Amino acid sequence: MNAWIILLIAAAVLVAVEIATQQVWTLVLAAGCLAAAVMDACGVPALWTVVGAAVLSIVFYIVMIPVLNRWQNRARRRSGSKGRTGMEALLGRTAIVTHDIEPGRLGRARIDGDYWQVRMPACNHTVHRGAEVVVTAYDSIILTVEHKQPKN
Repeated sequence: MNAWIILLIAAAVLVAVEIATQQVWTLVLAAGCLAAAVMDACGVPALWTVVGAAVLSIVFYIVMIPVLNRWQNRARRRSGSKGRTGMEALLGRTAIVTHDIEPGRLGRARIDGDYWQVRMPACNHTVHRGAEVVVTAYDSIILTVEHKQPKN
């Protein structure tokens, strides 16, 4: 069996692994195998085929990382996510107080239709229902909030 056929099979397997795992390195190696298959089919000596495949894989990696980062950043901007998930995604979000927050006691607030227990540790007065607060931290499922600063 010719080497270029083996290299094409290796490239196909690496592409399948890329699809299954979404690891950039498998796509880079698949591109290197494809380049090596083309070089071998063109009659390039085996040593230069291996060197060319390695160099092209490295170049492809260097070129692809900024492209993939741009795609990822665009996707994050479109979805409105800052890349955080779970409780981390609540940090910095605005909440509406639904049950008064009294000094030293827990209140409740709503974020996107979900109700959370909230505390405001640096507050010595009652924060009334309807006030806007910003999530600054969390402890288990209790959110720590502060008064929302007005935009200038």
